[in-house]
Amino acid sequence: MTPGRPAAEPETRVAPATWLGFAAMGLGMFMAILDIQIVASSLTTIEAALGVAGGGISWVQTTYLIAEVVAIALTGWLGRALGLRGLFLVGLGGFTTASVGCALAWSYPVLLGFRVVQGFCGGVLIPGVFAAVFLVFPPRLHERATMVAGVLAMLAPTLGPALGGWITETTSWHWLFLINLGPGLLALAVIAHTPAPDLPDRTALRDLDVLALVLVVVFLALLEIALEEGPEQGWGSGLSLGLVAATLGAGAFAIGRCARRPERLVDLGLFAERDFAIACGLSFALGAGLFGSVYLMPLFLGHVRGHGPLAIGAIMVVTGAAQLVAAPVATWLERRVSARLLLGAGYALFAGGLVAGGFATIETDFDEMFWPQVARGAALMLCLLPATQIALGGRARSSVENASGLFNLMRNVGGAVGLALVDTVLAVRAPDHAIDLAERLALGDAGAAEAVGLPAAMVAAAAAGALDEATRAMIAPLIERAAATEAFNEAWWLLGALVGLAAATVLLIRRRSV
Repeated sequence: MTPGRPAAEPETRVAPATWLGFAAMGLGMFMAILDIQIVASSLTTIEAALGVAGGGISWVQTTYLIAEVVAIALTGWLGRALGLRGLFLVGLGGFTTASVGCALAWSYPVLLGFRVVQGFCGGVLIPGVFAAVFLVFPPRLHERATMVAGVLAMLAPTLGPALGGWITETTSWHWLFLINLGPGLLALAVIAHTPAPDLPDRTALRDLDVLALVLVVVFLALLEIALEEGPEQGWGSGLSLGLVAATLGAGAFAIGRCARRPERLVDLGLFAERDFAIACGLSFALGAGLFGSVYLMPLFLGHVRGHGPLAIGAIMVVTGAAQLVAAPVATWLERRVSARLLLGAGYALFAGGLVAGGFATIETDFDEMFWPQVARGAALMLCLLPATQIALGGRARSSVENASGLFNLMRNVGGAVGLALVDTVLAVRAPDHAIDLAERLALGDAGAAEAVGLPAAMVAAAAAGALDEATRAMIAPLIERAAATEAFNEAWWLLGALVGLAAATVLLIRRRSV
């Protein structure tokens, strides 16, 4: 038996205080995930307020994401060292304190420092909540508790643009961080009075493999930076190639070190379990589709349609509403339908919702986006609930936290890869489409005119070479907008193909039900 872990089976009856403590943990996780989206809504405002030059404001997000993925990977070790309640008290306390520090930051470097702390402390909360499902509750309540955790985890990215837009338009940028103070303090007070489900294992601190820790941190940091810089610099640039090579090298050393040590910082041996590995692959695809879609929609609505943050958020609420309606249905189905069938249906529906987003025109707005959003929102819990049960259900208590860390890490890494794919498609394909549209307009192509939104008389004038300079200048941004729309469509199709491929891997799961 691992030190600090109780041998007894969990109680079959769960006290209301336990549910209240779990809800407080979920609230902390919700705020940590939400923070990424709401801050993204006001980066330009923060840039102007702190006098950031040279486009460096993107590091406000990058530092948070790097620290978050590192923390998620280390949650298994931290959970052993601190115990589950200690993990949440430290993580939530650090996240709340760092949020206040971000709001009071007097310079850009200070803000980045607090973002690192905020990202790391918030990161441990995500896998911690999913681990709590299987450490705190008896098996008969796993579906219900997973639904609560899943709804909060999936809803935060969807609601982020709406809340971020409202804060951006009605208050100052400081409230992007101060909004975490009230919920954070409330959750801390509740968790502090919740019985601890396990005890800390202090030997985990004493036996820490410092070299493995450094290698894991360097690998995940380089991975995030490579995925951030690659689309912007071009994947064939010296910087991008160097980052990719450094990432692969650091990853090889980190994996080798973790595999050789008896007390593993990150237990990669779990990937030898076929079903667990498939569940992590599904989590990766879910992250790519979820974060990619949440990124694409506001970008399209802002760049092509010209909507402000609040209007964009109002349109995107549809996905969250569909998710809330579908969540109890997914929980009911999980008890009665094969996990493989449920996962196959969920990922197929999600892929369909992504592909359906790829038929946009420059006029596409709320009405055309409604049903694809409904499909994606309804599919999310069908994708998450059975995959979580496959990854974490029926597992020895000593391995739950590490398995939860890896499972959730794959979703975040998938999200980072999805964003990199989207940015690459937009950067590469939009200029190609702009050239093609301009050439077709010069030839009098009616389809190109329709795509750009030009009247027929102007197309005829373009074909005859009779457009003056002022008219050509007016057409140029219209071509750019239409070209961006076509690139957006291709990005949607790419995400749909990735999630559709994940749906096919469901057939490889050995267990027919969980």
